[in-house]
Amino acid sequence: MAQEKMNSEYNAEQIQILEGLEPVRMRPGMYIGSTGEKGLHHLVYEIVDNSVDEALAGFCDEINVAIEADNSITVQDNGRGMPVDIHPKEGIPAVEVIHTKLHAGGKFGGGGYKVSGGLHGVGASVVNALSTKMDVEVKRNGKKYEMEFSRGQTTVKLHEIGNTRQTGSKTRFWPDPEIFEETVFSFNTLETRLREMAFLNKGIKITLEDKRKDKKKKEEFHYEGGIKEFVAFQNQNKEAIHPDIIYFEAEGRNKDNTGDMSCEVAMQYTDKYAETVLSYANNINTVDGGYHLVGLKTALTKTINDYARKNNFLKDNDPSFTGEDVREGLTAVVSVKLTNPEFEGQTKSKLGNSEMRGFVESTTNENLTAFLQENPTQAKIIMQKIVQAARAREAARKARDVSRKTSLTEGLSLPGKLADCSEKDPALSEIFLVEGDSAGGSAKQGRDRLRQAVLPLRGKILNVEKARLERILNSDEIKNMITAFGCGIGDEFNIEKLRYHKIIIMTDADVDGAHIRTLLLTFFFRFMRPLIEEGHVYAAQPPLFRVKKGKETYYTYSDREQEKLMAELSEKPGKAEIQRYKGLGEMSFQQLWETTMDYDTRTLIQITLEDTAEADAIFTTLMGDKVPPRKKFIEENAQYVKNLDI
Repeated sequence: MAQEKMNSEYNAEQIQILEGLEPVRMRPGMYIGSTGEKGLHHLVYEIVDNSVDEALAGFCDEINVAIEADNSITVQDNGRGMPVDIHPKEGIPAVEVIHTKLHAGGKFGGGGYKVSGGLHGVGASVVNALSTKMDVEVKRNGKKYEMEFSRGQTTVKLHEIGNTRQTGSKTRFWPDPEIFEETVFSFNTLETRLREMAFLNKGIKITLEDKRKDKKKKEEFHYEGGIKEFVAFQNQNKEAIHPDIIYFEAEGRNKDNTGDMSCEVAMQYTDKYAETVLSYANNINTVDGGYHLVGLKTALTKTINDYARKNNFLKDNDPSFTGEDVREGLTAVVSVKLTNPEFEGQTKSKLGNSEMRGFVESTTNENLTAFLQENPTQAKIIMQKIVQAARAREAARKARDVSRKTSLTEGLSLPGKLADCSEKDPALSEIFLVEGDSAGGSAKQGRDRLRQAVLPLRGKILNVEKARLERILNSDEIKNMITAFGCGIGDEFNIEKLRYHKIIIMTDADVDGAHIRTLLLTFFFRFMRPLIEEGHVYAAQPPLFRVKKGKETYYTYSDREQEKLMAELSEKPGKAEIQRYKGLGEMSFQQLWETTMDYDTRTLIQITLEDTAEADAIFTTLMGDKVPPRKKFIEENAQYVKNLDI
């Protein structure tokens, strides 16, 4: 969207009110997703989104975010400053309306903004409601103003504190420990999101500074190339097969001629086999896609096939390339901005504006065709990659067919190693993927046979980051998992056929166990991502220590927990017997059940996908071919290592 300044004024009359603030503290999860770490960081994004909206309107080009020494957050921008005049209906300053009334803002058709992300005006008031204290400073009209809030209420009315030639808004807030499970902010979490915001809004400079003792750090994000640089960033640990990042943008009006819309696309092919296609609408990561992503994928498949036929990469009788073929190894970002976005679902993860499909499709068709025609050398490299992908897909299909026929002739619909459960309802069933035959034997003995299935895995599975589907389908361990899960793989994947709604990775609490877990997660992320997205994948937490004192037996799951237990037991008479488990195989089946499999006492960690772009980058770094990025990652994260065997 061109950052032209809008003609309409931004003042109190444009702040429209829909309802009061009371529900936020009662049900915070409805407004910020959760009261855990994710919800905590969401507070920061809401305030930053308001500053980004100022930038999209053409009035702001610098946003500064700071984690203060006391773990509060300050967000400052050089925009117009929030309106301070009296709101015509409320009779109080507009800046107070923005912070104390739910659904109050310049984003509801009042003319304040033509494009906005955020929570549609919910942002500032929700952050206020969930903070013990919030200080707001506004520079506007040659003056500097200040006011304070607490838990949604105004504590210090708006008042002047001086003169200034600058404009902008500054917000500082302290999250409420009564609401949040944890109130400590993560620099890395904020860094990932703010970098993404800078990529999606070319020209904006966003700084992030950590002022906490022993954590002092500062990063600046400023990308004149926008999403073109985003693709380069995603590909930094991959090998691009052609030099130029394909980039184009377009602007238009929606079908009713009631609003603006724009689309930006950047893409580049790599030597990898997995695709990374990221979609955004008004800066929101639409993880479930929507019409803009459908438009991009449709155009990509059609344009590549048209070019291939005209230039003899496909003969007359050859079947057309599939979408899977043309996206193999592709890194792409599509970012659209529009005046009245329609998001489906509570989390706004899917764009529902149907006109975006045709807009993105025609823009991509036209510009991608032009790139291929104007760059025949690069086009040839891309076509060769896609031809190989099509051949590999055909080989994988044959491998699947052989696999099916083999299982039918042997009379086996499920792998022989699988100890299945008798429950047929997938919602009540779970499968443990267990490292090694020894632990697998204990798990089979100790499990609840009604609801718990066990599949032992021998050794480390294939690293799928470095392999195509045809090779993956020749791996016995992977074939066993695919068959056991029942939902297929690749273009045949159907989550409706999943036989277990909990897939639990149970490995030793050591380096090898962590490696096996990472290999499995890489496989799920690259080839069965809906399993993670829909919350079906878990990691079991086996204990590290068993402590026996007198007639009592205790299990602890970390060194810190063990230290705490030993301190408590030191006050009791008698000697404690301590056993440190080096692997699951050291436990009897009763111990494995009690500590790791019993529904009432076990601890499971659900594997979630917070950020697709970040996850893609990490899997590429950890499991890809390039050693230097992996070494750098290990050096930077060594401090977080647990249970290192030396």
